Amino acid sequence: MRLAPVALILLAASWGLAFVIMKDSIERQSVNSFLFTRFAVAVLFLVAFRPTFYRKITKDLFLKAFAAGLVLGAGYILQTEGLARTGAAITGFITGLYVVATPLISALVLKKKISLFTWGCVALATVGLALLSLRGWSMGFGEFLVLLCAFAFGAHIIALGQWSAGRDVYAMTTIQLFAVTVLTGGFAFAEGYQPPPDGEVWAVVIFTAIICTAFGFIVQTWAQAHIDTTKVAVILTLEVVFAGVFAITLGRERMTPQVALGGILLVTAMYLIVVKEPAND
Repeated sequence: MRLAPVALILLAASWGLAFVIMKDSIERQSVNSFLFTRFAVAVLFLVAFRPTFYRKITKDLFLKAFAAGLVLGAGYILQTEGLARTGAAITGFITGLYVVATPLISALVLKKKISLFTWGCVALATVGLALLSLRGWSMGFGEFLVLLCAFAFGAHIIALGQWSAGRDVYAMTTIQLFAVTVLTGGFAFAEGYQPPPDGEVWAVVIFTAIICTAFGFIVQTWAQAHIDTTKVAVILTLEVVFAGVFAITLGRERMTPQVALGGILLVTAMYLIVVKEPAND
């Protein structure tokens, strides 16, 4: 289904833009408070937009969606805690390693055969991520937390791939985001919740809540009923490319040959795995 990859590319673009515009907001509000507000607003929006969604909730859907949401929330928290202990570039690269974690989890847990062609695309995407993100290297507890985050995001992609088909997308998305709200809220209130301090931060919260979170995870949940999990992981790594493009166009970063090559490799990997992958893979 060709619409699913296009939808995921647009989602990666919105996440890339969010990565750039969130930076200033997070400096003025604690990260856990920002995350809790973002996901709480997303859930409230979804409930208000379609209040009858609860009719589609079954016990099976609730348990699977809530479990997927807890995994997703754990990924965000691990990423945040890791970012506090290491650099943003290293964090971006290690987070992007969910492109490796996803097929690895599929192979080990689901016993799914991953073709050499697919592994080649994964390797190409990983090199592209490294060129886009790395400006030196250091190892420590922060990097370890972000690595766990990458596996959490990979596990979330796998969970949606296994559980989204045949279930109501809207209900699945709302319950997932409710689970993330509960998890991030626990951390936010434990450390002392801080509401957004001004209108600019509220604007970023609302954009990321509605576009990147509410609509974004509806798109991902729907798309994963139509496309292989490893393809999803490779396509979503384009978030790093879009983040770089927006950062450069907004004047916050400059283009270098290394960044350009990394972007080309990532786009090439995405194109190959979506368009050129053999039909029998």
